[in-house]
Amino acid sequence: MEPKTNLIRCAWPSDELSILYHDQEWGVPLHDDRGLFEFLILEGAQAGLSWDTILRKRENYRAAFDGFDAEKIARYDRRKVERLLRDEGIVRNRLKIASAIRNAKVFLAVQKEFGSFDQYVWQFVGGKPLVNARRLGKKIPARTRESDAMSKDLKKRGFNFVGSTICYAFMQATGMVNDHAVECFCYRRVGRVTGSENRDSMVGRRGQTL
Repeated sequence: MEPKTNLIRCAWPSDELSILYHDQEWGVPLHDDRGLFEFLILEGAQAGLSWDTILRKRENYRAAFDGFDAEKIARYDRRKVERLLRDEGIVRNRLKIASAIRNAKVFLAVQKEFGSFDQYVWQFVGGKPLVNARRLGKKIPARTRESDAMSKDLKKRGFNFVGSTICYAFMQATGMVNDHAVECFCYRRVGRVTGSENRDSMVGRRGQTL
């Protein structure tokens, strides 16, 4: 799908892929555990890189990491790691790959303790999205007290690549916070998605923005 034209958007999307991501996913409340795990891994993979780089590699990541099935990733062995290090479609960083495997194991432990990762992670915003009112062109903070708290608890549980800046990017991506500029056409539309809904209310079956 091509992005719609003649719409006021946030300033950061710069190409077709990032525009579609902005229009269809960014800031939309996400409550699916596998989807949340995917963003946790991808945001960690982004460390030191641009999000555009990760977006371009996203489908390769899904293929290489078994659709972000945490149970499968938690069982990856040394041979699988070596195959991943040869995969040009992902970020071939040994520490980040090892972190994905470790995080999968801790993710499963959190699911067992809380019933779902969704139940655990959304507690850091009180179970509903934080709605900001930022203007176009104004700087968005890299971290907040909520992301600080999330980062601290994730690290305590054994997660890696979960610094506060990474956690805040995760919160923005998964709709835990609405950081669309108030002028952006997504701002009010995202705000109408309740905590009990999922992204299907904004993205059609074939990816059309609704």
